[in-house]
Amino acid sequence: MLSTVAALVIDHVAPFEFGVVSEVFGIDRSDEGVPPFEFRVCGPVAGEPISTTVGMKLIPEHGLDGLAGADLVAIPACAIREEYPPEVLAALRAAHEAGATLLSVCSGAFVLGAAGLLDGRPCTTHWHHADAFAERFPSALLDPDVLFVDDGSVVTSAGTAAGIDAALHLVRRELGSAVAVAIARRMVVAPQRDGGQRQFVDLPVPECKADSLTPVLTWMLENLADEHTVGALAKRAAMSERTFARRFAAETGTTPHRWLSTQRVLHARTLLEETHLSVDEVARRCGFSTGALLRHHFQKLVGVAPADYRRTFAGRPA
Repeated sequence: MLSTVAALVIDHVAPFEFGVVSEVFGIDRSDEGVPPFEFRVCGPVAGEPISTTVGMKLIPEHGLDGLAGADLVAIPACAIREEYPPEVLAALRAAHEAGATLLSVCSGAFVLGAAGLLDGRPCTTHWHHADAFAERFPSALLDPDVLFVDDGSVVTSAGTAAGIDAALHLVRRELGSAVAVAIARRMVVAPQRDGGQRQFVDLPVPECKADSLTPVLTWMLENLADEHTVGALAKRAAMSERTFARRFAAETGTTPHRWLSTQRVLHARTLLEETHLSVDEVARRCGFSTGALLRHHFQKLVGVAPADYRRTFAGRPA
């Protein structure tokens, strides 16, 4: 059962991510059939102001003793640091041992990691921090491509909106879909989103580390819809196929086929965002022979289907 929720805030807390937790668990919506939560805002010391990332102060009503007896302890994002207060980490471990479920939003996962609560566990955090997290907590089983990970007593989420996803998921898991939908309706958000973090990540454009292939790469970009074979590209570069393939890998870090596929997916993303072209027409303009082939490469690289990506990111036609 989920009835008591403690939000743990420490210095340099992100107010928006704290607001996510407050919005889901801290507002009385009993008039809409949502069971009321006892919502506690807890800091290292009750009544002692907590700094935020935007220059204002937040004063927690409870100290770390407020975590005791909580069904859920939520850790909003905060500035990543080398060390976290040892008394905070100890309180988190004690709450978890006492049976509390732990929820982190974005960089809040670093606090759980520092407490040793993610060792051997599947988890996630914001894609922007994934490399730093993996280096710092090598025993954690990080999945940087998902919106949230439910590992039973520990739930970790990615960026801000993914914190909403994870919180509503917990409500659905513990109290049922009707309660989750009622909260989501009041927040004017989807009760459940599809896809993962990859759709929100700027794909790195494969670069060329030398100038010898730049004319060929530029020509390929200008003619994405055309068929390109290694033989034809080698001829354009005035090289043998073997030399061209070796030089291409050395200068771009990948193969001609993978480089071209990535560029075509990048172009497809732009067309899906800025035009009303059908998926088949987008595929044709990007050099994929069929819509099915575009879907295959797009799903593999971006993590969602082209149609789902368009629903999320499409704006007005350019």
